[in-house]
Amino acid sequence: MNFPMWVWIATLAALAVLIVGDLVFVGRRPHAVGVREASLWVAGYVALAAVFGAILLVFAGPTSGAEFFAGYVTEYSLSVDNLFVFVIIMSRFAVPKEHQHRVLFIGIVLSLVLRGVCIAAGVAALSAFNWVFYIFGAFLIYTAIKVARDGAGDEPEEPDNAITRALQRVLPTSDSYDGGKLTTRVDGRRMFTPMIVVVTALGLANVIFALDSMPAIFGLTKDGFIIFTANAFALMGLRQLYFVIGGLLDRLVYLSYGLAVVLGFIGLKLIIEALHGSHIDEIRFAVPDIGIAASLGFIVLTLAVTTAASLLRSRSAAKAPAESADALEPAHSGDRNA
Repeated sequence: MNFPMWVWIATLAALAVLIVGDLVFVGRRPHAVGVREASLWVAGYVALAAVFGAILLVFAGPTSGAEFFAGYVTEYSLSVDNLFVFVIIMSRFAVPKEHQHRVLFIGIVLSLVLRGVCIAAGVAALSAFNWVFYIFGAFLIYTAIKVARDGAGDEPEEPDNAITRALQRVLPTSDSYDGGKLTTRVDGRRMFTPMIVVVTALGLANVIFALDSMPAIFGLTKDGFIIFTANAFALMGLRQLYFVIGGLLDRLVYLSYGLAVVLGFIGLKLIIEALHGSHIDEIRFAVPDIGIAASLGFIVLTLAVTTAASLLRSRSAAKAPAESADALEPAHSGDRNA
């Protein structure tokens, strides 16, 4: 479905109002965000995404609604990987806790603009060349194998820190923060604070991770409006998710395998789409068709199973040392009695 221009304008205006309102709220009272507050924000953004998807279901049809939900769930789950890198960046630059939410907000808005450019280019390429599906599909399958092979054992690396080092050399940057400001004055000279480097690093991290998620959502829908809005809602809820599960990331030990399965599945779906576009099924053999409802169900089920398995594994691992200590306690008591 091609959405009319007025729908684009209305949606972008609503997103702009939401972004400005969020920024005003963030800038009004810098503070360290707690889990309870962040959880309420996450619930709010998820509810907004659900309402938006319901509107698409009613007015644009079940296919568009299902494509949005599938794209949103995929983008949001793949964005969890970003949180590992966010933790590294925040620690490396020693960002004060009371300003982390503002830094994340600016970095995510920057990445949303850059992703919009990538989405426009991707939609144009897919519309013009069917063979791009083969490239995206093969790339996703390769990425799935790499993610599954790496598992949860390797620490993520900060992407392209050479660029952030170059920024520090090119831009006049102060040695210390000045609250949440991006610029400050040192001896009467206007300089950037380290905050500008942190924001740039966060934006780059989001765009680099989009190299995986963009082909994935193209495997679920080719509608630029749905792709953009799914990315927008996923990114806007990512900042609060950082504060909610920042301490739980180490417990999601099987999440990388679940994401690998999702990426591999969408990669195969993209190749099947390409075969349909090449009309192979009309010439040689029948090619199966994977509907959007089946895709959404598979993605949700895979992520639910891997998350539940991760939490069970972490709980078992936490209980094991305690049980070992309890088992040793009677023996020590017996030694004292003797």
